Amino acid sequence: MARKTKADAQITRDQLLDAAEFLFQERGVSRTSLQQIADQAGLTRGAIYWHFKDKGELFCAMVDRVHLPFEEIIEQLQQDASHSPLTRLRQIMLRGLSHIQSDAHTRRVFEIVTQKVELVDEIRTVIDRFQECRHEFLTLIEDEIKAAQQNGDLRSDMPARMAAITLHSLIDGMIYNWLLDPTDHDLFETGNHAYEIFEAGLRAQRPG
Repeated sequence: MARKTKADAQITRDQLLDAAEFLFQERGVSRTSLQQIADQAGLTRGAIYWHFKDKGELFCAMVDRVHLPFEEIIEQLQQDASHSPLTRLRQIMLRGLSHIQSDAHTRRVFEIVTQKVELVDEIRTVIDRFQECRHEFLTLIEDEIKAAQQNGDLRSDMPARMAAITLHSLIDGMIYNWLLDPTDHDLFETGNHAYEIFEAGLRAQRPG
């Protein structure tokens, strides 16, 4: 038998991730077995274990596959010193929402993450990955808000961490509701208006 090339191995890996995406969305994470994923991909269970230690590691690889474009967007914007912190934060959010709305893989993964993950011990790795991603994004938002406060763009009496949690919750809620019915409204436009309201609230004077 011919030895598999790196390209062949990547194709097999992507087939497994595509199959997992489909089944996780259809059945939920805890109700999907590795054998079902292998069958869906037209591969053996051994192929899964060649690439992934267990279902938790496979799930995290599926999330990372769509998470990478967001990391690249954030890195590009953070390196652009021509924009203010608030502008960077707005663009990060809007580009992310646009990517979710336009990319089928990303949309499916976000649906799985928000609606199809059951918090059980079997997928402890998945839960840990959620917490890690949430912490990273909250820290990013908090840093941009602190920078805006230091520039005098925002009132300084608003705790940056609280503002970050507020915006993170706003984004989470918009994505969750849009996924329930993507035909109801445009996610990008809704996000744009929501950010305007959020920023106006951070600029407003604190009630006396």
